[in-house]
Amino acid sequence: MTAHPDRTAEGVWDLTVATPIGRIKAVVEFRRRDGVVTGVASGAGEDVPLRDITVDGTLVTWKQSVTKPLRLNLAFAVDVRGDTLEGTSRAGRLPASKVTGTRRTTPARTSE
Repeated sequence: MTAHPDRTAEGVWDLTVATPIGRIKAVVEFRRRDGVVTGVASGAGEDVPLRDITVDGTLVTWKQSVTKPLRLNLAFAVDVRGDTLEGTSRAGRLPASKVTGTRRTTPARTSE
């Protein structure tokens, strides 16, 4: 069963980014509110909003900025297949880093 394109990214994802300085773990959450997909990434002690999120079939792209371990602007492009994803993350002119992830089956804790 293929996920509905508008619902492809929704949920909480545990990501691993294989960078030249080692593997970085992060958690990304995508939500839909009023027909718009929003998101936030958590890792290395910081939470950052996701920008320019697009969902085109199973392809999900977004941008985000981080300050740890380095200050970088990242662009992600991942292919979602059910509860797994894989793709790449790019930081400017640096080589692309491989991204893999799995969707959590339990809801994320919220701090509302």
